[in-house]
Amino acid sequence: MTWIAPRIERRPMPSAAGERAMLQSWLDFHRATLLTKCAGLTGEQLARPGTPPSTLTLLGLVRHLAYVERVWFRQRFAGEPVETLHCTADAPDADFDDLDPARAEADHAALTAEIAACDAVVAERSLDETFTLHDRTLNLRWIYVHMIEEYARHNGHADLLREALDGETGF
Repeated sequence: MTWIAPRIERRPMPSAAGERAMLQSWLDFHRATLLTKCAGLTGEQLARPGTPPSTLTLLGLVRHLAYVERVWFRQRFAGEPVETLHCTADAPDADFDDLDPARAEADHAALTAEIAACDAVVAERSLDETFTLHDRTLNLRWIYVHMIEEYARHNGHADLLREALDGETGF
């Protein structure tokens, strides 16, 4: 049986909420949007470039966002000693390039697991809590805003990729 990416239900966005709830809601919305763009597709479709000559794929975006979630929330902010997903010093773009349609289900599950792990690690932390990256001091609020931007940008790519694959638009 061929695996097909599951349908995702996006939660309604609050129209008024506190800062933390609003940031989390927007991030959750964009996370779900990416997974919605993948819904109903097989691993082969997810790994297929949609707009040649670009090699960008929906599966590459799934892998990249799992990598980015882990790096920002767990490694950099929380200081967890977890391995980096997909990318190495020898293959810095492996999240986009080292695709295998047979691993699409596992890659999809890795993103959803990483989202849960990242949410858990920051759940009780203050948005004002800081960490140092190179010579910059950043706070958790900065990561939320950056991650919303990261997903929003890549969701624009996902829109185009999905439309090129099967004509599906919207949602």
